[in-house]
Amino acid sequence: MTRLARWAVPLAAVALVMAYAYGRRPGPAPFTETRFLMDTLVTVTVWGPPEPEARAAADRAFAALAAVDQEMARVEGTPLWELNRAGGGRVSEALASVLADALAWARRTGGAFDPTVAPLLDLWDIPRGPHPPPSPLAVEAALSQVGWDRIRLDAGGRTVDLGRTRVDLGGIAKGWAIDRAAEALRTAGVTDFIVNAGGDLYVAGRRGDRPWRVGIQHPRDQDRFLRVVAPMEGALVTSGDYERFYEWEGRRFHHILDPRTGRPARGCQSVTVWAPTAVDADALSTAVFVLGPEEGLRLLETQPGVEGLVVAADGTVRETPGFARVAPEVRR
Repeated sequence: MTRLARWAVPLAAVALVMAYAYGRRPGPAPFTETRFLMDTLVTVTVWGPPEPEARAAADRAFAALAAVDQEMARVEGTPLWELNRAGGGRVSEALASVLADALAWARRTGGAFDPTVAPLLDLWDIPRGPHPPPSPLAVEAALSQVGWDRIRLDAGGRTVDLGRTRVDLGGIAKGWAIDRAAEALRTAGVTDFIVNAGGDLYVAGRRGDRPWRVGIQHPRDQDRFLRVVAPMEGALVTSGDYERFYEWEGRRFHHILDPRTGRPARGCQSVTVWAPTAVDADALSTAVFVLGPEEGLRLLETQPGVEGLVVAADGTVRETPGFARVAPEVRR
């Protein structure tokens, strides 16, 4: 499997929300660099500093992203892989922090977000492509190993007991990595930038005298944007059923699994969440997708400073009352 497959499910937004630059006026151009990390294209765009300073700042951001990938991707030899193999142990401060965030969101979402979905991910093996879905008995067997409340984490002592579970951090570690990259850019003195990790964004400052503009991908037409928006400073993350999926006998089987049923969640086509941090937007976009439009929007409305937009399974679009404020639509 590729590293992306190991990160994968439920991973927020792979190429679902992308930086959208158009109508450029004459004047300074931003420094932009793209690298392949976390098995996706990551672009860091910096506005303002001369190229040498911008490049040095971008290097720091890429280093922060790579460090998270090397620790928290579920591939052989990483600290997360070793933790799963051993069933627990002592972890780094970074891994303890992400696990604490993951368990906190599992608790807040009633298990709609659950970092212990690794057995289900391996069972469904969505990246392998078209194949018969697993049997009900196989799903039940995998579900017997799922349950975030079985994990015992001592965040201060940085020790973890996984019990009978295995952890996949694909639904939260990418957001945590984006936040670390944003932190690295700020430490380097950059105030105007976008970190775009496969479509999951952190946006800060402005593009010169204009706001940054980003496009939210239409979940059923890859050549269209659902909306083009100018988001407030913060993270914009999308989870959708259209990036990693296959069809079998007329049904779509995608990578966002409901940890309560062990099967792909069916209530949404996509969910976009704006939050002050990417780690929160990442976890919430997955949880809302699993919960479906009604319950998911109710969850978002209970979270201070968070807004969202949901495309339901039937294609209808709904949003929280404040989404248009934090991500106003702009004319193309």
